[in-house]
Amino acid sequence: MDDLIPTAYRNRPDPHVETSGEFAGWRTWRRDSFESHNGPFWHRMGDDGRVYCAFRVEKKHLNGMGNVHGGCFMTFADYCLFAIASPLLEGPGVTVSFSSEFLDAAREGELIECDGEVTRAGGSLIFLRGVLRSGQRPLLTFSATIKRVKRRNAGAASA
Repeated sequence: MDDLIPTAYRNRPDPHVETSGEFAGWRTWRRDSFESHNGPFWHRMGDDGRVYCAFRVEKKHLNGMGNVHGGCFMTFADYCLFAIASPLLEGPGVTVSFSSEFLDAAREGELIECDGEVTRAGGSLIFLRGVLRSGQRPLLTFSATIKRVKRRNAGAASA
């Protein structure tokens, strides 16, 4: 997992590595208050070099029917986009397109995992896809595009 540090986190000021509990050794970001409030969401690099993401369903993740809220699945999938793309992104980015299909429900206590892949990375756009699962049961599939954001200098922004 430390192999991610030189590339994926070079420009991230907020990485956090969990030191205890179920997700000891997994990473998260703390700068995004929306994700922090709705998570915690975690990611790690597997022995195969792929990035994996996970979270444990809590009561706060549920809708009125007692299933994981669709917005929670989509928020987690968006988090996963950036974790999966992080070795290539090397800086800020924004989600410019996101498509998902809800396949099944999940309940409190379940471990939700995501694996995905970059399908193409160009100069400014990164295309990805992934699947959220509980065990072997697929819950949501998604595909999305991230745009790399170049930082503007202060003079260019006001011109």
